[in-house]
Parts: sequence; C-alpha cells; structure tokens
Amino acid sequence: MPEVIFAGPEGRLEGRYHPQKQPDAPIAIILHPHPQFGGTMNNRVVHRLHYAFHELGFTVLRFNFRGVGRSQGEYDQGVGELSDAASALDYLQAMNPNSKHCWVAGFSFGAWIGMQLLMRRPEITGFISVSPPANMYDFSFLAPCPSSGLIINGTADRVAPPKDTASLVAKLREQKGITITHEEVEGAGHFFENEEDQMAPMITTVQEYVRRRLGEQTR
Repeated sequence: MPEVIFAGPEGRLEGRYHPQKQPDAPIAIILHPHPQFGGTMNNRVVHRLHYAFHELGFTVLRFNFRGVGRSQGEYDQGVGELSDAASALDYLQAMNPNSKHCWVAGFSFGAWIGMQLLMRRPEITGFISVSPPANMYDFSFLAPCPSSGLIINGTADRVAPPKDTASLVAKLREQKGITITHEEVEGAGHFFENEEDQMAPMITTVQEYVRRRLGEQTR
C-alpha cells in the first residue's frame, strides 16, 4: 500500500492510500482515535476498517492527524483535526474525480471528527462511527444529521459508556429523512481487543451494512 504525503492546513500530512483499478470506485477516509492517547492511523481498529472498505471495492485513505507520525503541526483540540480531515477528503477526491459515492469512517475521537465532517461535506453519502465518545464530546451539531449511517459500539465499553451512545442514537433517530442503524457487539470493550469475539463481529457488521447501503445507492 503506497505511503502518501499530501498538503494539510499546517503542513504535510502522512497517509496510506489504497486505490482500486476502477476509476469510478467509491471512496472512503478512515479517521483514527485521539492523538494524545496514542491514536494513529495504524491503530488496530482503523487498520481493520481500512481493509474492510477496500475489500468492498472502495479506494481508501487513512492518515495521521497533525502532530502524529510524520504529519506536521500540533494537536488542536479537534478544530485543526477537522480541517485535516477535510484536506484528506480533498486529496482523495482530487485523485478520484469519477467516484460517485463517498464515505467516512471514524473510531472513537475519529468518529467525532468524522461526524463533524458530515456537516461540512454534503457529498458524503454514508458514515460509520465506531465507539463514538458521546460522553466526552458534544454531538449536538448533528442537527440535522445530513446522511444515514451506522453507529457501532461494545456493550462493555468503559471509555464511552453504551448508555451515552444509546442516547446519541435516540436523538439522531428523531430526525427525518435519514436512518441511523445502531449495532452493539456483546461483551466488547472500547478497543474490541478480542479478535474472534469482538473485532471480527464488528468488522463483519460494518461490511454487511456498507454492502447493503451500496446496493441501495446503485439501484
């Protein structure tokens, strides 16, 4: 998978870019967890999401937010990281001008950034939010939420408690014109540490959801 360096708001950003042969393949960006708590684009969940989308025929980009790895700049409380994500999407779209479908997937802090990106970019047709930290960040900006998506979390998540995720889902489901799908992985913690019982079922659920949505979007 080629390493890429592209321009961000505070200098260069480091990414991994995995293209398809088809010029009109759907595109997806994957957003990593909190930079100040060890989050990078090589996080296990992020890595698995990247390949999950690629297996479904997406051209995929994951990248390091500012100040992480070889990406320039410093942590910026989410404000600059949202700009980084917008720059990553700009880069991905410039490389794939014929793509008809655009998705964003984020894990934890990355889920919060990804859902903010939804509000900025109407071309995003679907989202995946894994373990969104609804207890730590305000998601009230999703009014209205502009696209349908999947929110998935573990029932044993101690970082972002399931009750807060359920409250977020309930609020989003009050909105008309979109469908929020909510799935829980029984016994899974925030990081889906166990491969067989936690990570694999989460990835399978994500792929089944995206496959179904793609089928609906291409009819």
